[in-house]
This record gives sequence, structure tokens and C-alpha cells, in this order.
Amino acid sequence: MKGTGQNFDDFLIEQGIYDEVNELAAKKLITYQLQQAMQEQNMTKSSIAKKMKTSRVAIDNILDPTFNTSIDSLERFAHALGKKLTISLI
Repeated sequence: MKGTGQNFDDFLIEQGIYDEVNELAAKKLITYQLQQAMQEQNMTKSSIAKKMKTSRVAIDNILDPTFNTSIDSLERFAHALGKKLTISLI
């Protein structure tokens, strides 16, 4: 039996929150990946802050998906972990 009703994307568009929800989901995914890399390398927020020459508060802000973080900050964070940030347009 085929499902009825609209798909979730259509619902979000209808509610006027599609872009906002997708942006937050992308930010949550990136911050999750940064935190996982930190755990794998046994790095603390303080040690990342020191490598980035910034404050621990700045690290907390980067790891907060609701905070408006720049791509430059994400790239610097990734670099401090020995990683590279890649963004793709699909």
C-alpha cells in the first residue's frame, strides 16, 4: 500500500522552514563530526583553542550548531584536527 500525504520536504516548505531546518541539520552534522574527531584524538576544547590561537568560548561557539559560525572558523577547526573541511554543492 502506497503512503498517503505529502513528503516531509513538502511539509517543511509549506511551513516556511525548509531552509532553516536543512541549515541546522548540516551544522549539527559538521559539529558532530568535529566532536568525534576530537574524541578520536583525545583532544579537549582547550587544546583545540590553543592550536587555533583562540579562546575556549570561541570553540564552544563553533561547536554550537545554533551559533552563526563562519566557514573560515570551521576550516581552522578542521585543520587543528589535521582534517580538511569540504563543502559540496549538489
